[in-house]
Amino acid sequence: MKVFIIAGEPSGDKLGGALMAGLSSLGPVEFQGVGGGSMQEQGLKSVFDMTDLTVMGLLEVLPRIPKILRRIKQTVAAAEAFAPDVLITIDSPDFCLRVASKLKETNPNLKVVHYVAPSVWGWRPERAQKMAKSVDHVLALLPFEPPYMTAVGMSCDFVGHPLVAEPVPTEAEMDALAEELGLRRDLPIVCLLPGSRKGEVARMGPVLRWSITKTAQTVAGVQILLPAAGAVVDQVKKMVEPWPLRTYILDPTGFSTAEAEHRKRTAFHLSTVALAASGTVSLELAAADCPMIVGYKANYLTTRMVKKLAQIDTVNLINIVTDTRVIPEYLFENCTVEKIGPALLSLLTDEAAHAEQRAACAQTIDALGRGGEDPGLRAAKSVMAFMAR
Repeated sequence: MKVFIIAGEPSGDKLGGALMAGLSSLGPVEFQGVGGGSMQEQGLKSVFDMTDLTVMGLLEVLPRIPKILRRIKQTVAAAEAFAPDVLITIDSPDFCLRVASKLKETNPNLKVVHYVAPSVWGWRPERAQKMAKSVDHVLALLPFEPPYMTAVGMSCDFVGHPLVAEPVPTEAEMDALAEELGLRRDLPIVCLLPGSRKGEVARMGPVLRWSITKTAQTVAGVQILLPAAGAVVDQVKKMVEPWPLRTYILDPTGFSTAEAEHRKRTAFHLSTVALAASGTVSLELAAADCPMIVGYKANYLTTRMVKKLAQIDTVNLINIVTDTRVIPEYLFENCTVEKIGPALLSLLTDEAAHAEQRAACAQTIDALGRGGEDPGLRAAKSVMAFMAR
């Protein structure tokens, strides 16, 4: 089977790698497309560097539109030359669905699978209808998403979230990482997660710095652990240089994708609480049983657009899956030191809040498929069943 597969950002690349491994285990398959380290480890030779597509926010996208348009054209040409049996696009809908639409124009019978259902339950519900024009089958990460997709004519399977298949760090691994970084496990560890994009780090950095500084003035022995994403590690190192408190940076440089991810999970398990930029990292923290506070700052135009189009009052998946508001969120104009600082202090010292968050985290991870078949294999089986119909 010939598969043209596209991912546009690190989370999609990770999904793609697991899906490719699942497909390869089911029979002979040839891959071409666009992806990063995880997909390349499964044999993909990317048409171009995936980081060309890794951009978020309206203002950030605008200056890169000409390059993105060239990459769309290049990807379409590569796919047409490859003549795949199926096109699999992974998240990054602004890029992926444009490629799918153009390929469908020249080959209406091309089978198209999209991995990660758009969050139409959260905002812009019309996206499902639009996507149905170029997508035949959807692989959903969340158990409540298939009805939104089938309602507009696409088939859809819940295949589980990839984080439920991640190996859990051992106590020995946690001890080893703590020793490597110089952390004491008997003292509080606050995990700071400013995001994986340069704009996110620049906006979130000052909020994280002063929030943790205020907390350290009250809670004795607080240690700061910052697992940095590879794309921003140099920016993060420069950012923390003037911070008044020592920050222990977990640097992924020199490690394979799988090793770096496991070290990051180990850091989450070590942490007492986390202060994180909003995103899928909240699920990773939930899987590590780590209580959290979530914040997010965006530029003015992105903020206005999201607030106007939002359908629900929370963006945190733990809150959504459990139908609670147990995870504190401080978004946009509410993402301030004045609000996050006291919340962080409260979470560090409130055992009842810890217990409530941990219960919600466990419920969420169970709902996402913990204990079941590997999500990458489930996704691969869903693709094969769709192809056989």
